[in-house]
Amino acid sequence: MRRGVAVLGLLVVLLAACRSTGPAASTPAPAPLRPAWQPVTLPVPPGPSGRLTLRDVTVCDGRWFVVGAVVDAAGATRPAAWSSPDAVAWTPLRPVPRTAYGVENLLTAAGCRNGRLAAVGGKTGGVHGNPRISTWREVADGSLVEVPAEFEVFGGPDAVNVGRIAGGPRGWLISGNRATGAAAWVSPDGRDFQLVSGVPEVAADAAGRPWAADGVAVPSGWLLVGSVLASGRTGSEPAVWSSADGRNWRRAVLPAGADGADLQRVVRVGERTVAVGRRGDGLGAWLGEGGGWRPGGAFGGAGTDRPGRVWGLAARSDGAFAVVAGGAAGAGWFSPDGGRWSPVVLPVGVAAAADRSVAVAGAGESVVLLVDGGGRAAVWVARGPWSPG
Repeated sequence: MRRGVAVLGLLVVLLAACRSTGPAASTPAPAPLRPAWQPVTLPVPPGPSGRLTLRDVTVCDGRWFVVGAVVDAAGATRPAAWSSPDAVAWTPLRPVPRTAYGVENLLTAAGCRNGRLAAVGGKTGGVHGNPRISTWREVADGSLVEVPAEFEVFGGPDAVNVGRIAGGPRGWLISGNRATGAAAWVSPDGRDFQLVSGVPEVAADAAGRPWAADGVAVPSGWLLVGSVLASGRTGSEPAVWSSADGRNWRRAVLPAGADGADLQRVVRVGERTVAVGRRGDGLGAWLGEGGGWRPGGAFGGAGTDRPGRVWGLAARSDGAFAVVAGGAAGAGWFSPDGGRWSPVVLPVGVAAAADRSVAVAGAGESVVLLVDGGGRAAVWVARGPWSPG
């Protein structure tokens, strides 16, 4: 018996030694993906000369759109937008301003529905220097017409920000925030937007102060993503709001972890909704499927500005592509399912800066990336499958 116990003890020691001296098992890091980025040229629209400043890009139904402005030598702006059937050859759209501020609008956000563009623009003005916000819609002849609005619709004493615009089967949704909490502006056709704020679930309440960062059309209606700053505590929690009509909303706060989190961008990828944002000291995804949400994979790392700003999120036919603040080798990330993310090498770094704007859109196997560094704007397109290289 003593001999058996001794042999058994020796085996245990040997097995432990094997485990302790061998390398720890780990999943190898995915190889970087290297799209074939090609620069594209946007023609200067007819009118006074100037440099292009770009703010957003979108795509739907086989048409791509970029929006921004033309800035002359004195710093004056005029609205500008372009369309393309293939993301390579671009044509300026003709803006039709209806107000004195519209003549000088900088178009900051773009949405697409049924192959037509809608945009949000603004110009600082008035006695108090407040932003004067307008919406714009593409009409049948291809021109982009300003839709004037009363100042209080987008501005007024409760104004905080007017953010991104999304199109869908039910019309249009603009996400933003007011002094009362999160807000939305909805329209069935882009001709008239109704402000929705101070209503249950999106308004600040005993649970905390909401912040809406982005929105997207989903089969059941609309979805907003953002965060809630919990009452009496530091840190924020990621939150999503769902609505069938854009007027009545239901809030869901997602698990954040000890260091807090937020959601900054959201897209639909096939039957799944993918949202990305800050998670603790890094970045991560959350996945919406079957009426519920669950955490997806983390991404970011070396070369990424942390805790992390998400510049943009695009849906390809094979997955989601995120662009975050960082260097060229650390700011692009791709995932087929929102779980495991692979780095994507960008044509240029996109570090966080006050004068920088970055946007991305995708369809099929194509992605368009625009980067405006404050004095120079550039656009690239990557088409076809992405392979490690």
